[in-house]
Amino acid sequence: MLSRKKWLLLPLILLMVALVIPTQGHTRSAKAQDTFKVAVVMPSASNDLAFSQSMIDALTAIDEEMGDGFEFVFQENTFVVDDAAIALREWAASGEYSLIIAHGSQYGAILEELAPEFPDVSFAWGTDVDTFGYDNVYAYEAGSDQGGFVNGVLAALLTNSNVIGVVGPIEVGDAKLYVDGFKAGVAWVNPEIAVNVNYIQSFSDVALASEAAQAHIANGADVMTGSAQMVVGAVGVAKEMGNVLWFGQQSNQTELAPEIVVANQVYHWEVVLKEIIAQVQAGTLGGTSYKLTLENGGLVIEYNEAYALSAFDKFVADAVIQGIIDGTITYTLE
Repeated sequence: MLSRKKWLLLPLILLMVALVIPTQGHTRSAKAQDTFKVAVVMPSASNDLAFSQSMIDALTAIDEEMGDGFEFVFQENTFVVDDAAIALREWAASGEYSLIIAHGSQYGAILEELAPEFPDVSFAWGTDVDTFGYDNVYAYEAGSDQGGFVNGVLAALLTNSNVIGVVGPIEVGDAKLYVDGFKAGVAWVNPEIAVNVNYIQSFSDVALASEAAQAHIANGADVMTGSAQMVVGAVGVAKEMGNVLWFGQQSNQTELAPEIVVANQVYHWEVVLKEIIAQVQAGTLGGTSYKLTLENGGLVIEYNEAYALSAFDKFVADAVIQGIIDGTITYTLE
């Protein structure tokens, strides 16, 4: 049994405990608030070796760098815009996320609607340059014509048939930029080389991409390239033929066919995402557009070490990269 003296001390003891417990809880809460949380919706699979994976790879790189100070969640295969709208609205309404990314140009109309409804939420979207005039929207794009030009130069150096095939998705955005840059690179080496382009009007139809690749090869193409997630079908056809080379775009596609992939233009979105994160942390929620380039390291030509690219061809490609960066090489797009 407690003595009267100890009973009198009990309120003081309870007060001390009450002071300690909230302090510990506040520390945990502050740590959670310091974590930069990102939510991203994307149109295809997170391992598509193309557009969506390029974003996942970037977020993973940032996660490894920031550690406990960074978290991200994603919803993949959200090609249907209405489905994306539901996810984006729920994330915005939750108030949990420091940045919400709509990774796909088809999502622009959604952000244009959501941004004024949630002025305290920071949004980003691409590929585009339009922030809609809102100070809580960032936009980002890829200058994919630059790496396309480099890939085109190499393709022109490596073709024996002087026929090159391109499997495109829909003639918009970074896909069109890449194709136009690729064609300019081929022409820079040899304007007599035929570059046959087939836009299949789909980002995801693997079967159509396969058919387009077969048609290119039937017409004499011994080198091919393409853009978007559907190109896995085209790479498969090129691999099956054995003597048709491939140039990757958006993500590193070497693992699909190490024996025929020569090089890849890879998007490193972390270059612009780091800038956006720094801006948001400083209190600026949007209003700026960003662009990946060879100069800022957002676009990288990654050679396939398993492919025996000659020292001369690599020297030329590296020289072209530097020429684009320093402005000594210029070109015109269609």
